[in-house]
Amino acid sequence: MTKLRWSIFLILLLPACSKSNELKDEMDAFTGFQQPAGFPAPVYKLVSNPVTKEGFELGRKLFYEPRLSRNNTISCGSCHIQTAAFTHHGHDVSHGIDDRLGSRNSPPIMNLAWNTTFMWDGGVFDLDLQPVAPITNFVEMDETVGNVLNKLRQTSPYPALFKKVFGTEEITTARMMKALSQFMVMVVSDQSKYDSVSRKQATFTPAEQQGYALFQQKCSSCHQEPLFTDHSFRNNGIGAGPNNDEGRYPITLNPADRYKFKVPSLRNLAYTAPYMHDGRFYTLQGVLNHYALEVQDGPTLDPLLKINAKPGIPLSAAEQQLLLVFLNTLNDRVFVKDKRFSEESQ
Repeated sequence: MTKLRWSIFLILLLPACSKSNELKDEMDAFTGFQQPAGFPAPVYKLVSNPVTKEGFELGRKLFYEPRLSRNNTISCGSCHIQTAAFTHHGHDVSHGIDDRLGSRNSPPIMNLAWNTTFMWDGGVFDLDLQPVAPITNFVEMDETVGNVLNKLRQTSPYPALFKKVFGTEEITTARMMKALSQFMVMVVSDQSKYDSVSRKQATFTPAEQQGYALFQQKCSSCHQEPLFTDHSFRNNGIGAGPNNDEGRYPITLNPADRYKFKVPSLRNLAYTAPYMHDGRFYTLQGVLNHYALEVQDGPTLDPLLKINAKPGIPLSAAEQQLLLVFLNTLNDRVFVKDKRFSEESQ
């Protein structure tokens, strides 16, 4: 090869090498799960499943693995897209295998290490069990865990990867779930402007500060800092909707839980539209209009949404705009671009 051709070859190779080296450097510096400053202690039992570099990488590969579905077309990442803060952006209700429509909007995957229940109705209480639900759901992946394990056993490099993590090539349900959990607990969002202000690395603008004061007065009872959820289940007065989704009631069979859904985090709202369990609101302004003017009364309506016997939260147009300004400080651009969590990093 002539010197000129060799130089051109090196120039063309450099970008790919640079990207590969960046990813390698990031993973070489892997430190496992780190509790962010200002966050409470995680509830996930990390002692029983400590996050390792190899376990995280296997979990990430499984998260983007379409073999988890019946016809090898749908992965976890199909409905939990990183650029949309791991939601199914643009769909009021998510669709899965064979383009089948579900009845709910995919909740975001973030800060799961602090969750004690999962899904809108809290039907799963252990992160290590959660993936079984979408894998076996007729609308989502329509597969059996046994078939998934057999496919992975017959697919390189999975046996070798499981050996690196667990010591042998044996691929079991427990090992697959623990690997997925090691990836999911690492998907932490803690780099928003709000977080920088909390750590005294930045300051709010006057409008953001006013919005924050309004938030603390009118919203923080349910959306508690710093995770911006209290993990409870509440009826927020949006009504039954076209699917007559009764929320937590089919899980507990307690009439007091009818139409109650898990309080979602308010982090990364700029990326997670549409909103509510059925994606009925396409804008945050629509959400605020609901709380100010459209809350429907009912036997299980949350008491916090019924002030002086009138449903709703009093919010003037000016107050709504200030709340929107504050809510924008909860968006974490670093999170939605973090290469560690991307499919390309496999």
